[in-house]
Amino acid sequence: GGGGGGLAGLLVGTLDVVLDSSARVAPYRILYQTPDSLVYWTIACGGSRKEITEHWEWLEQNLLQTLSIFENENDITTFVRGKIQGIIAEYNKINDVKEDDDTEKFKEAIVKFHRLFGMPEEEKLVNYYSCSYWKGKVPRQGWMYLSINHLCFYSFLMGREAKLVIRWVDITQLEKSATLLLPDVIKVSTRSSEHFFSVFLNINETFKLMEQLANIAMRQLLDNEGFEQDRSLPKLKKKSPKKVSALKRDLDAR
Repeated sequence: GGGGGGLAGLLVGTLDVVLDSSARVAPYRILYQTPDSLVYWTIACGGSRKEITEHWEWLEQNLLQTLSIFENENDITTFVRGKIQGIIAEYNKINDVKEDDDTEKFKEAIVKFHRLFGMPEEEKLVNYYSCSYWKGKVPRQGWMYLSINHLCFYSFLMGREAKLVIRWVDITQLEKSATLLLPDVIKVSTRSSEHFFSVFLNINETFKLMEQLANIAMRQLLDNEGFEQDRSLPKLKKKSPKKVSALKRDLDAR
């Protein structure tokens, strides 16, 4: 995309992009470059010093400290590019696309969710979010998929695949916390493992939905009853004012 402020106006491209006419629209830019490369990547742009300073502060809080765990420049570049592209995709999913396009994107996400994780057709996807999953000491940029019965994550960057599937009923604790290295992180605990997710575009929204789905699964387990989607729930329509699935709207109303 061209100029434009906010993280919404993030650009990912080469030095050619920096030098094109969009530079006149957004005079302030934050560039990323590795010591051994002549290529610049435009990470953020803005129309004023105040705006670009806000972007820099966000990057400091959400990205820069994370980079210290990488051991080589290629891994850093892969992570930064993946994260920025993820933010762009997440923003477009929420704000930037037309209603019809948004519905199509959600349908595409449903197809991908069932294909990637081998889920049956009756397993309903509620929403999906761009984030980073910490696999060992290295964050993997990808997408978190939240369905009625599962928390899933998938990433594929530079030939490296990361896939995770956790049933809500197996989760013993959900925590939202902050550390020096990770300002905003969601910790998912099971009886045998711990999983960490960070760098969300809207961590509060994501965490709220995760809590709702975990609580539903727990009630289902305690009541020994199958959770069934209410037939009166509105179906996903092309003209959805909040641009979220019908299931998520119902959860928010609870």
